[in-house]
Amino acid sequence: MRIKIAPSILSADFSAMGAAVKRCEAGGADLVHCDVMDGSFVGPITFGGQMVKSIRPLTKLPLDVHLMIEHPKTQIKFFAEAGADIITVHYEACAGISESYLEETLALIRSYGVKCGAVINPDVPAEKLFPVLPLCDMVLVMSVFPGYGGQKFIPEVLPKISALRALAELAGRPDMDIEIDGGINAQTAPLAVAAGANVLVAGSALFGAPDFAAAVKELRG
Repeated sequence: MRIKIAPSILSADFSAMGAAVKRCEAGGADLVHCDVMDGSFVGPITFGGQMVKSIRPLTKLPLDVHLMIEHPKTQIKFFAEAGADIITVHYEACAGISESYLEETLALIRSYGVKCGAVINPDVPAEKLFPVLPLCDMVLVMSVFPGYGGQKFIPEVLPKISALRALAELAGRPDMDIEIDGGINAQTAPLAVAAGANVLVAGSALFGAPDFAAAVKELRG
């Protein structure tokens, strides 16, 4: 399975976001990861649909929009119309509303012709995503607690990656995208890949590297 690299523009220079997105494409990345934070589900506030809309014309790469927000269903329309190619939402944000909210949100994303995915934090069992796996184009396992870049990788999440990969294979979806986000660098990327991840989100390891393209190749292995 091909390893995909998704640079997180959370680590880019916000005063030159257009250049950062173009750098991702020129450097051989496969997706552009957009971390959307609302100041409620997580402490910081990053950006909204307008940023996604602004960078959409600047790259042909898929925009991977990761919503770290409360009540994600209310924002799907804006990000879908802004040009997101895939939107992922947190199990934790949905479970606190109703048992069906995550499934409803995934269905809403699909209704816009956009790919969808579900996310779990490091302290949430992989089993929480099992019921919605058939609805997802991607699942995302956080290897840090969301909110801030530059955190240390939590290796205890690796068995969750393996469990989700095994279930995807049992369901006849061996090529399903399983993404990991948090603390990914040249040392931790091989651990994530060995566990079954094939989409690697990286921020500081790429945007902080002297040679972006070389850093992408190193992560891909």
